[in-house]
Amino acid sequence: MTGAYDDRDGVIWMDGEFVPWREAKVHVLTHALHYASSVFEGERAYGGTIFKSREHSERLLTSCDMVDIARPYTVDEIEAAKAATLEANGFTDAYVRAVIWRGSGPDMGVSSQRNPVHLAIAAWEWGAYYGDAKMQGAKLDISKWKRPSPETIPSQAKAAGLYMICTMSKHAAEAKGCSDALMMDYRGYVAEATGANVFFVKDGVVHTPLADCFLNGITRQTVIGMLRARGIEVVERHIEPAEMEDFQQCWLTGTAAEVTPVGQIGDYRFEVGSLTRSIAEEYEKLVRGQLQPA
Repeated sequence: MTGAYDDRDGVIWMDGEFVPWREAKVHVLTHALHYASSVFEGERAYGGTIFKSREHSERLLTSCDMVDIARPYTVDEIEAAKAATLEANGFTDAYVRAVIWRGSGPDMGVSSQRNPVHLAIAAWEWGAYYGDAKMQGAKLDISKWKRPSPETIPSQAKAAGLYMICTMSKHAAEAKGCSDALMMDYRGYVAEATGANVFFVKDGVVHTPLADCFLNGITRQTVIGMLRARGIEVVERHIEPAEMEDFQQCWLTGTAAEVTPVGQIGDYRFEVGSLTRSIAEEYEKLVRGQLQPA
């Protein structure tokens, strides 16, 4: 599918009814537009089934709780709405975006307790997030922006406002010819890419940053389970940037990224090795129902 995201065929589920795609709009004084009071989920459907759909719906509502947004629907209602959205648009393999936000209402300041809370669900066909990088290995810049302390933000919420520095970092990376950027955390440890978690391999052992100040991704957790089921040691720990010089392989994980090999981060280079390729292939089989979860 090509074209602007506001000019497409199909329907979007909004607060219990389907709205023609081009008519799915909000007012300019919507609270979320001014104060980022919004949470969302990115999900993928394979063969008509959303991978770990219920976990995504549960996390969406947990994010609501973390940022003090009232839950507008139950998990079961969200699950039914997502399935209906896929069916209404005739999609089997698709990206699914569920978003909850505070709308326009009596409040138009920092406080918005009297404003209504909305839910929308859209789905569209979307290929590889990093394009050819799935075969060749993505090239990453190193961002100047850091993931902030959990004392400053609800770092485990998938909240819109937390992504502004990610957008800035990715724009800077793309200007340098890179696919994405690797971000450090507020202490200077390796954290994550702008929308994906990161894994490294050294001498057969997998190392991944401890998710203590950024989102512990559902795909991240899935891949850790797959690796441990194989008997591969996975170490979740704080990783110093200089350690990247000694790592041999690297990959990213995320709903959009799936499992994407990394060939370069800044001046550090990695091989797209056998473990990286095999875990990517195994993940592809898992999400398409050809393997049982670990």
